[in-house]
Amino acid sequence: MAAYSFHKRERLCSMKLTDRLFNGAGSLSMAAFPIRMVWIEKEREAQEPPVQIMVSVSKRHFKHAVKRNRVKRQLREAYRLAKLPLMEKIEKTPQRTLLIAFIWLADELYSSAAVASRMEQLLLRLMEKL
Repeated sequence: MAAYSFHKRERLCSMKLTDRLFNGAGSLSMAAFPIRMVWIEKEREAQEPPVQIMVSVSKRHFKHAVKRNRVKRQLREAYRLAKLPLMEKIEKTPQRTLLIAFIWLADELYSSAAVASRMEQLLLRLMEKL
């Protein structure tokens, strides 16, 4: 897998896993405004990537889909560029998978550079906790 790629299999699409992430016991969260990150660790199954993510932007914050989609693109791009150290750390323990949800908290748009710096902060704090 290329270092700065973001493949379909890295996306968290399973409803079961999403429910486990938000409703199950053991999920943790942290925030670096305007991003909140919720994560949980689970046993890795065959052919499963080490990290799977999902991105959520509420309609309550942005009524127009154009703005919601822009924020989601910014979050995915910031993750794609900052994920390499996290992937290397998780791949050292081949029996673990990390499920992560990024949730947008603000009512206004931010620059891509600001989103990227907050994403890096969150991922560095996550690596310290693992």
